[in-house]
Amino acid sequence: MKIGVIGTGYVGLVTAVGLADLGHQVIGTDMVKEKVDEASRGIAHIYEPGLEEILQKNLNQGNLSFTYKLDQAIRESEVLFVCVNTPQREDGSTDMCYVEGVSQQIAENLNGYKLVVEKSTVPIQTSMWIKRTITLNKKNSMDFDVASNPEFLREGSAVSDFLHPDRIIIGVETERAKNTLIEIYKKFEELLLITNIDTAELIKHASNSFLAMKISFINLLSDLCEKTDADVEKVAQGMGLDPRIGAQFLKAGLGYGGSCFPKDIRALTHIGEDMGLNFHLLKEVDRINSERIQKFVEKIKKSLWILKGKKIGVLGLSFKPQTDDIRNAPSIEVIKELLKEGAQLRVYDPQAMENMKEVFPENSPHIIYTKDSYEAAEGVNALIFITEWEEFAELDLKKIRQKMVNPIIVDGRNIFEPQQIRETGFEYYCMGRKSP
Repeated sequence: MKIGVIGTGYVGLVTAVGLADLGHQVIGTDMVKEKVDEASRGIAHIYEPGLEEILQKNLNQGNLSFTYKLDQAIRESEVLFVCVNTPQREDGSTDMCYVEGVSQQIAENLNGYKLVVEKSTVPIQTSMWIKRTITLNKKNSMDFDVASNPEFLREGSAVSDFLHPDRIIIGVETERAKNTLIEIYKKFEELLLITNIDTAELIKHASNSFLAMKISFINLLSDLCEKTDADVEKVAQGMGLDPRIGAQFLKAGLGYGGSCFPKDIRALTHIGEDMGLNFHLLKEVDRINSERIQKFVEKIKKSLWILKGKKIGVLGLSFKPQTDDIRNAPSIEVIKELLKEGAQLRVYDPQAMENMKEVFPENSPHIIYTKDSYEAAEGVNALIFITEWEEFAELDLKKIRQKMVNPIIVDGRNIFEPQQIRETGFEYYCMGRKSP
């Protein structure tokens, strides 16, 4: 099937590569020429395990190509996956200008039947506006359908998630659209859940908001544990053994970040309130998450008393492991707070340092970007952990201790076992567990 993927950002690039790997003829398009040029050469502009290899494989096989000419991609495709950015406004609502712009371009280049598939995360009833925009702007009587196929790609495992999904949601209003999407996902037919479009559009926001709620809930319990003798890791383990609850997303720490959870929970809140519903529950989830940064900074202050002039090693910048994404990363706000207090920082992340240099320039007198964790620990008064990269759990702690001025660790992700690390000679502060 000839498929056009409009937008080659995080979702779009993985979608284009994944659809090509399923055997379809895919053309990806983006208004940013640099992204198109890099993808055409087999270079992924984002870090995602396995993405570059599968990109190069499908380019070499000839079933994947890229162009910055949107009109060409529209005309050459039978199905169009819309994967453009849907940024958030200050009030939590979604800015749909890119989706509208693409809809207008589709209308102007409608040269035969097209199935337009929403892949970007969009508010419920967006399909109605896409359909209206195309209808009002099309130059001929060509037919088209709109469908919803929300993405459930986790950063750090997006390629695997696309090629080995746990479910595929399809929202349609015609048999023709349904049969086309069934054909596209023939390999995963037993995983398909077919609904109307409004239902499909809501599932993505509902899923992410529920997972965010689990994270904020365990962080709320984490604060209670710190006021008592309870251990939040054991509390989470005990809860997770109940199959009705499950263990995933019950990890206390610095809270959620990234491009999805913060955005989606605020968007769903705004959608509900627009329709006259009380979504204060989700506002509380967001509030609890926002407070995690200050609670973590208070732990750092507790360990060092005065932060001005102190050297602090910062390990982990990306919002989660296995990605270079720093969008809404807790590290940004933590670093801002530490700099405001006059601290000097030595930072390291396996993948995200180049992105972070755009926020905090490399030539800043108060930030030094280091080559590894051991260099980050050189001469510091405390070492803080913000992202739970696997390599951090495997550090030689004795070597780390020798490099530090003061053997103090403040762990925002509970990477280590308190007793074990204290036996190594560290003063150890963590989340929801016994601290000094």
